Amino acid sequence: MKMLLSISWRNIWRHPARSGVLMGAIIAGIWAGILVSALTNGWIQQRFNNLIQEEITHAQVHHPEFLTEREALMYVDDAHEIFSFLDGDERVKAYAGRTLSDGMIQSPLTSSGVQIRGVDPDRERNTTTFHENVVDGEYLDSDIRNPILLGEKLTEKLNVDIGNRVVLTFQDMNNELTSASFNISGIFRTASTPYDERNVFVKAEDLQELLGDDIYHEVAIMLYDENLVDGVTEDLNESFDHIVAESWYELSPELRYITDMGGNLIVYIMGVIMLALAFGILNTMLMAIFERMKELGMLLAIGMSKLRVFLMIMLESVILTLSGAVVGLILTYFTVNYLGDKGIDLRSMGGESMAQFGFDAIVYPVAFMNDYITTIILVVVTALLAAIYPAIKALRLKPGEVVRE
Repeated sequence: MKMLLSISWRNIWRHPARSGVLMGAIIAGIWAGILVSALTNGWIQQRFNNLIQEEITHAQVHHPEFLTEREALMYVDDAHEIFSFLDGDERVKAYAGRTLSDGMIQSPLTSSGVQIRGVDPDRERNTTTFHENVVDGEYLDSDIRNPILLGEKLTEKLNVDIGNRVVLTFQDMNNELTSASFNISGIFRTASTPYDERNVFVKAEDLQELLGDDIYHEVAIMLYDENLVDGVTEDLNESFDHIVAESWYELSPELRYITDMGGNLIVYIMGVIMLALAFGILNTMLMAIFERMKELGMLLAIGMSKLRVFLMIMLESVILTLSGAVVGLILTYFTVNYLGDKGIDLRSMGGESMAQFGFDAIVYPVAFMNDYITTIILVVVTALLAAIYPAIKALRLKPGEVVRE
């Protein structure tokens, strides 16, 4: 085997230009493939973190029909008993009760449909990182009466600012319209422009005065370990009637799709790149075989077995491909690490439009160890498959005819 490795390595560099071009293509392909995958991974991870840490949390509890009907009467029964249960559960890091309603917001200029989210400022601050999105003014723990947080996009639409009053109109527990004025205490901006335009935040106690005392439509739960979420939701569903506890995976089809897709992303991207490189490897190895017909015939004539000739050609393909792959992976590793720290600012290239879909304009690429392992496996498989036909071609040589020629 040592002799075959030595011969294979020398054969590769008989034509340095041709081998170098192929290695360059492999390096560029792997670098571009993993970088694109890392960029998409970064987008997905940032979107996942934003939704989990700022809004959805790991799990939520609702009335069984609330998410489909969103009626004020469909609140969580025995909410305080659920709070006590969560207080005693060591898996739970924090939780927050929320009072929700759909309604209209009106300014002196215009009006708009919104989702009204009544929260406990202290509990919400411990449960989510939403308060970090406030870009102007103060959070809901402001001293002003009936404070309200509006998204930056919504304030532009309503033409209002900090200190202005707006009127919220919604249905109460008797399905009658009720209205109240609120004072804008702060303006927030998230990665999602649509979210900023359709959501407003008020104190739960202020909203409950209008809807009904101690009414909670949602309990948001953050855990110490995301992997425990199925056990927590199962225990809640078994312990309490007339409620449904669901994990983020069940609550958000968007997150479910992007996490499932992200796991296979590197395979799809590198699969396409390796398919293109396979033709380059095939072409290079076929050219090498045709140029060395006499040499291979002589090797067979002096007694080298066909198996050893086959292995020699396969080794040439694998060594050539792996040499480029190793350089490509090293280059990719340092590139991803650098960009992962600095980030890629896409705002100058229209990246702000990504906010319409809830994605950040500044992306921090992320490549996982599985991405590198998958790439190595795909490279080896590609090299082996691409070398099979040239190797078979070499085995069909008839030593006597080749020597006579």
